[in-house]
Amino acid sequence: MNIASRQFIRIFKSDITYQNHFCILGRTLAYKSAYSLDKLYPTSNLKLFTPTFTPEDPNAKFNGYLPLKEIDITYSRSSGAGGQHVNCTNSKVDVRFHLQSATWLEEDVKNKLLEKHKNRLTKEGYLVIKSEVTRSQHLNLAHALQKLREMIWDAVKPLSEIPIETQEFKRKQYLAAARKRLFEKRKRSEIKKSRGPANF
Repeated sequence: MNIASRQFIRIFKSDITYQNHFCILGRTLAYKSAYSLDKLYPTSNLKLFTPTFTPEDPNAKFNGYLPLKEIDITYSRSSGAGGQHVNCTNSKVDVRFHLQSATWLEEDVKNKLLEKHKNRLTKEGYLVIKSEVTRSQHLNLAHALQKLREMIWDAVKPLSEIPIETQEFKRKQYLAAARKRLFEKRKRSEIKKSRGPANF
């Protein structure tokens, strides 16, 4: 066995030990890092679906779960930065759902969303969230869904109780501002009266 054949067998054996490499005649044609997407997420796909979800606290008003079947997601051309890329891809994301008919939200949460975000509601009663911050459609979708979660969490969060000391301080501050305003008003009135004709 000559030197060339020995070298070939040694290279071939060493390449077989590396898994997930495509080897032909001892030459590695492709290399995939340990951090490549197919290794980090071996069972992932780009299809949107709602996974089975078990909440930690079943009595919580909202736990971050968004049923994608009840949410309308549309894509369109973005008007943001991106050069010619924005003319070729639908990267802008429009997430909307009918607020009053949403069965996955409680009534008090709906009322708070209606009160706080009435400028986002359409005439038909759809709550609309848009995102075009990146050139990626999937990143914009994640950003829009996160904005929706934060809006609902903000509506679910209970109002913080103001301490009695703070209420008293605010009341005294308001009274002091009212006294100062009346003082300035009287002072201005006296100045205007002094400008009038003198009474003898």
